[in-house]
Amino acid sequence: MKKERVLITGGAGFLGSHLSDRFLKEGYHVIAMDNLITGSLDNIEHLMPSPDFEFYHHDVSKFVHVPGDLKYILHFASPASPIDYLKMPIQTLKVGSLGTHNLLGLALAKKARILVASTSEVYGDPLIHPQTEDYWGNVNPVGPRGVYDEAKRFQEAMTMAYHTYHGVETRIVRIFNTYGPRMRLEDGRVLPAFISQALRGEELSVFGEGSQTRSFCYVDDLVEGIYRLLLSDCADPVNVGNPEEITIREFAEEIIRLTDSKSTLSFHPLPKDDPKQRRPDISKAKEVLGWEPKYKRAEGLLPTLEYFKKKVLG
Repeated sequence: MKKERVLITGGAGFLGSHLSDRFLKEGYHVIAMDNLITGSLDNIEHLMPSPDFEFYHHDVSKFVHVPGDLKYILHFASPASPIDYLKMPIQTLKVGSLGTHNLLGLALAKKARILVASTSEVYGDPLIHPQTEDYWGNVNPVGPRGVYDEAKRFQEAMTMAYHTYHGVETRIVRIFNTYGPRMRLEDGRVLPAFISQALRGEELSVFGEGSQTRSFCYVDDLVEGIYRLLLSDCADPVNVGNPEEITIREFAEEIIRLTDSKSTLSFHPLPKDDPKQRRPDISKAKEVLGWEPKYKRAEGLLPTLEYFKKKVLG
């Protein structure tokens, strides 16, 4: 029997590779597409021998062609960390706009359901806390983070337009801070930075006073939420993340204890437009998807730490 086929863009990235794992496990034929500007073939090397896995080296900002039927498209292609989108602002805007347009067109042509990866960054530096899906956000469109924030906001608008005008089956997930194995060491996000600094015995770089908050969701929980959303009937955006909140300073101290490091903290000026608070309201995910995170931070950090030990210490 012929297997249903799934296209995952950004398939060699942190989240895309974990999604590829999940869809193969669920019995689909997976096509991972990535231009490898932030993704890595190392993340999907273990999948290459599978007859149900294909890799296309392609930039989705250019015309996308995939022969044959497609059941689902998951659009996860985009630089996603500040260090990346500040370095590649034009590519970030293009993948969120042109790339999204190309993939929505492909979904229309193939009669495929498409799920797009949006982000908690659509809320900007939020004026309400925690953030609910009906909050419109507080975003600086011309600030340094605007290239990512506005690309994702446009992506949502374009996706909803294809849904209402063309009748394309669309799903929008707003992803909050996620962590786990296969994160890039040097991607500038707080968790890889803290763990790698602690393992090397360096000072942990805390921005501002460290009073800003984040909430961290383990990757397996996130993938489960995304999978449920894809199979649901909900076309409106849904927050998927872990509502357990922690200050950056507390998190730095937690990482030092976990790694048994002698590292201390160093404090640096807060980057422009850096969100002061970040915590999802997941009432909608609970109600519509029957989903909530299962992993406590302490549980998810253990396999994550093992992964980083191999990368940092060899």
